[in-house]
Amino acid sequence: MEIKDIKAVYFVGVGGIGMSAIARYFIKKGVVVGGYDKTPSQLTRQLELEGALVHYEENVDEIPHACRDKKSCLVIYTPAIPNEHKELAFFREGGFEIQKRAQVLGTLTKAHKGLCFAGTHGKTTTSTMCAHIMHQSHLDCNAFLGGISKNYGTNYILSESDYVVIEADEFDRSFHWLSPWMSVITATDPDHLDIYGTKEAYLESFRKYSSLIQPGGALIIHEGLEMKDDLQPGVRRYTYSRDKGDFHAENVRIVNGGITFDFVSPVETVRNVELGQPVPINIVNGIAAMAMAQLNGCTAEELKYGMKTYGGVDRRFDFKIKTDKLVFLSDYAHHPQEIYQSAKSIRELYSDRKITALFQPHLYTRTRDFYKDFADSLSLLDHVVLCDIYPAREEPIPGVTSELIYDNLKAGVEKEMIHKEEVLEYVKSHDFDVLVVLGAGDLDNMVPEMEKILKKKE
Repeated sequence: MEIKDIKAVYFVGVGGIGMSAIARYFIKKGVVVGGYDKTPSQLTRQLELEGALVHYEENVDEIPHACRDKKSCLVIYTPAIPNEHKELAFFREGGFEIQKRAQVLGTLTKAHKGLCFAGTHGKTTTSTMCAHIMHQSHLDCNAFLGGISKNYGTNYILSESDYVVIEADEFDRSFHWLSPWMSVITATDPDHLDIYGTKEAYLESFRKYSSLIQPGGALIIHEGLEMKDDLQPGVRRYTYSRDKGDFHAENVRIVNGGITFDFVSPVETVRNVELGQPVPINIVNGIAAMAMAQLNGCTAEELKYGMKTYGGVDRRFDFKIKTDKLVFLSDYAHHPQEIYQSAKSIRELYSDRKITALFQPHLYTRTRDFYKDFADSLSLLDHVVLCDIYPAREEPIPGVTSELIYDNLKAGVEKEMIHKEEVLEYVKSHDFDVLVVLGAGDLDNMVPEMEKILKKKE
């Protein structure tokens, strides 16, 4: 089905961050947008305000009339939805055209110059940074992001530009549908082993992805990754990291809460880049984002302005309170390496303060596969409060609980285990110096209430 022939689109799992970006694209195109999600959220409520017809019960009768014609309705689903889902079964039996979210993004990368950001972690921040740099430059861009940009209050940017910035998701090998013009690969620490089975299969998936970059384009890959790339003839290859590679930082200054550095590049070195969201991990994120934007024609001044005015992403090093007495932030980090980078950055910023983390592990399989790595990363902090595992799409696995992480935390780390229902009372009854909420589950839904409690105590 050609995009021009679509009169209605139905999303099975519309509340996902990536799905909602595509829903917004079709809302802007003026087609009927309907969808199901398991639970209401701020994102689904916002989609309803923008015109989407959303319901929260797995019920075929709730599907809007306009989404029942297989000749004009495209059905888009997320791999997180189980195959036996009643609505998905209805569309399959009815002969509707059904596509994964990634297939739709793949179509867009064939119609535009796709600037894609892949990797186990860092891709949401890096792609959102690049989208902001590009959008405020003379080039402009469209963007489908994996988080809510604080600059725009959305995960989607629409423009007349030929460029489209896309977060390339490796879950379920989704990024194999893409045809990138250029791609950044940030990291390849194994994840989603419930899908891939082995580290080798995970790395092979990234090799395959690198082969999809179009001739004339480029790969910008973090130094020292274990993966082997497989580039088509005519694809340029660049490396980056904080300290070395074709693109890197020099003369880093962290003074009075601000971060400035020189961006070293084979195209043109840019002096005195100032971070609008001054967190140490954003130095390397910024290098990747600027490399992508610069290779596509952004000027030195546009790079500097974009980095200085970048406001961050919801749930990515998201400061809620920042005073001399208390720092409170939320971070989506849910893989051991992400937590390591997050903890390292917090420690770098607040070396002389006591740091407490409230962590809700995400997925039984990920906890089972990486509990020792989680414990090692969390042990960089002073005090760890563990909640029950957030199951998402999974059924419990016997013997797999947060206690596996708890038991492997290093000696000297203060530690506790509490249930999610006890979190607000815990925050009320304890004092904190630096408090961070970590994880990709639903603990973040309590962050606004935690913020109120902490401000009242102050």
